Amino acid sequence: TPQTPGQGGPASTLAQTAGGGQGGPGGPGGDKQQQQQHIECVVCGDKSSGKHYGQFTCEGCKSFFKRSVRRNLSYTCRANRNCPIDQHHRNQCQYCRLKKCLKVGMRREAADHGQFAPDQPGPPSTATCTLSGYISLLLRAEPYPTSRFGSQCMQPNNIMGIENICELAARMLFSAVEWARNIPFFPDLQITDQVALLRLTWSELFVLNAAQCSMPLHVAPLLAAAGLHASPMSADRVVAFMDHIRIFQEQVEKLKALHVDSAEYSCLKAIVLFTSDACGLSDVAHVESLQEKSQCALEEYVRSQYPNQPTRFGKLLLRLPSLRTVSSSVIEQLFFVRLVGKTPIETLIRDMLLSGSSFNWPYMAIQ
Repeated sequence: TPQTPGQGGPASTLAQTAGGGQGGPGGPGGDKQQQQQHIECVVCGDKSSGKHYGQFTCEGCKSFFKRSVRRNLSYTCRANRNCPIDQHHRNQCQYCRLKKCLKVGMRREAADHGQFAPDQPGPPSTATCTLSGYISLLLRAEPYPTSRFGSQCMQPNNIMGIENICELAARMLFSAVEWARNIPFFPDLQITDQVALLRLTWSELFVLNAAQCSMPLHVAPLLAAAGLHASPMSADRVVAFMDHIRIFQEQVEKLKALHVDSAEYSCLKAIVLFTSDACGLSDVAHVESLQEKSQCALEEYVRSQYPNQPTRFGKLLLRLPSLRTVSSSVIEQLFFVRLVGKTPIETLIRDMLLSGSSFNWPYMAIQ
């Protein structure tokens, strides 16, 4: 029989972790977060991330204004030039959004020149701070530290039980979606774009999370978790399935061999997530610019933190294309069939994105 979230399934664990962890409203950092929520973006009313170009704005309006001014973009309004600009409609009319940015006092000259004039080299510390700020926001978006994925996953030689494997996989999938919901710029995309990006990249983010937490990938429990002992396969299918598991294991091992640190993992995940390969994106150029920003942040970070490894940045980037060789349907079969039955992962991802930490897993009891 299906378990309810209160019966110890992944949903209860995940909801507790997301809501009551150290970074959540119930933790020690909660008071500061609540204080920050009182300052609204003067353009759209969303939560302000600080003062940008003379006014308190959210990250979305800040980046929209900067992009519009620096690229000297001009927009047209399809209505009567007084469209509502709020948290839910800000992406619908760029003309009226820019008009409101200027009306509330955001300064063109500040956005045009940034912190220092482009023809004057700024102090290295300034550039590093800007990039480090972006990386720190990516890191802060993690719903819980790696160590809280579960103590089992920090012991690579530990043989995990089937239930633990499914529980850990559930946490990692939830973590990928919840992280995306909280990083800069992603929440400002249209919801259809958010869903499209996560549907395409969830399995790559899952592999990166698996490598980051040193997920044990022993074949026997994985095959048991996939239910192969219960539903006999033809020899050909078993061999093919084993090949897919081996590919997954290889990708994880190659990442672990590079000793990727948490800042690098965050940048890699952002590069993977902001891909223009997703179908039906409403603003491909904007998504590409976010991927470039993430890539530049990673390059600058690696250059400053690993000066004696000049090829490190290239090696990290070269790991990304091969993440797509890990079959998403095999990940689904390995880790989620016991958990959600025939519910497609894409449906779960959409539901997670829309409901956030209040999401309830359609958890099926382990037989």
